[in-house]
Amino acid sequence: MARTIQRPIGMLGLTCLVLLSLQQTSAFQFTIGGAKGWTVPDNSSGLSYNSWAESNRFSTGDSILFVYNAEHDSVLEVSKGDYDSCTTTSPVGTYSDGHTLYTFKHSGAHYFISGNKDNCLKNEKVVVVVLADRSKNGTAPAASPPSPTPPSPAPAIDQSPPAGIVQVTPTQPPEGEMPNNGGLSSMAAAAGIIGSVGAFLASSLVLAF
Repeated sequence: MARTIQRPIGMLGLTCLVLLSLQQTSAFQFTIGGAKGWTVPDNSSGLSYNSWAESNRFSTGDSILFVYNAEHDSVLEVSKGDYDSCTTTSPVGTYSDGHTLYTFKHSGAHYFISGNKDNCLKNEKVVVVVLADRSKNGTAPAASPPSPTPPSPAPAIDQSPPAGIVQVTPTQPPEGEMPNNGGLSSMAAAAGIIGSVGAFLASSLVLAF
């Protein structure tokens, strides 16, 4: 008797199972027509399958369920041109099991009509626009903030003296040398001579009296 050997699931297999589980839990199933199912819509209500489809958000991985009487109706997936004209002779896909579950595998517009052309002409048709997978992040990256504009450099200040003015920079005498006081010595000598002349004149006046 052969024995069945169960091998442990590797890390890769476990990751695939987790991803598959997440994908299944993030997908939704929509039943078209609700309790009435896939049939000729009631014109008195003013509603259509397209208004129902526009009020829902469909993503890849989601599915739509068509419930109908297989003896009198069916579901055709068609092109946009055949959808507009209710042409039933060249469908993309034909479903007639009475309980059709269609899964959206790619984004974009999907066109469905009744296999009964008279029913299609009475608006038993729908356009379902499918968006990207919900598990993918479709938001664009935040725009980078603009680089700050560097401040304008301050205008250079002209350090040169105005025209007509001579700038004199005092210089220090070399170390070990006395500053040149020739000008002060000459003034002191002149003051001494004037003082001597004044003293001589004063003594002459005293002697005259």
